[in-house]
Amino acid sequence: MTNYVITPNPQVAVPVAGSDSYFPVRRIFCVGRNYAEHAKEMGFSEKEPPFFFTKPADAIVENGATIPYPPITNNLHHEIEMVLAIGKDGANISADAAMAHVWGAGVGIDLTRRDQQVAHREKGRPWCWGKAFDNSAPMTGFHPLSALPPAQQGLDSGRIWLSVNGEMRQDADLKDMIWNVRDIIAFCSQSVTLKAGDLIMTGTPAGVGAVTSGDVLEGGVEGIGEIKITLS
Repeated sequence: MTNYVITPNPQVAVPVAGSDSYFPVRRIFCVGRNYAEHAKEMGFSEKEPPFFFTKPADAIVENGATIPYPPITNNLHHEIEMVLAIGKDGANISADAAMAHVWGAGVGIDLTRRDQQVAHREKGRPWCWGKAFDNSAPMTGFHPLSALPPAQQGLDSGRIWLSVNGEMRQDADLKDMIWNVRDIIAFCSQSVTLKAGDLIMTGTPAGVGAVTSGDVLEGGVEGIGEIKITLS
């Protein structure tokens, strides 16, 4: 038995939809600017190789939760995303082999302290304070890939949307992604060895915007799941 000098934190895990099982989470990788219209609204227009940032596993918030408006921001933004759950280790994975490494999928919201992100970006500093804060990764339970409707098992099409207080903000299709799931996994695994338990948030479509205390955010990905959170 390992003799820890402090009590270890519990394993972060996400429910498996329709069961009493959980998917243990290791790391969260996030793809930046992976929808062309979102890239344009953020001031970028050219297609570029995918790039990644990270969130801590314990930033995950369970679906249906009420979470506090975070500190040090006056410009908190919503970003609805499909989330991949990696179930098989791999490095330098080819795009053709990528789907064999996907255990399942869910829906998440990349909450972003936009003012912090932009301020740090303009100074050439990391985005951590804008992206990797407490409660910044609300997520649904995950569905095993084999349990998804046949039309969704490729994870390359289907409506993705988010509303705030019933007003539609983001409404697009997974086929609008610049880099599809297979490309994302291939690119990511060139830089790190993907491990079972890793998650990949695949980017958000256009329509991101500010939210405030009291707002109710609802969204989803067709055939995969729906999410709802409230800001207190």
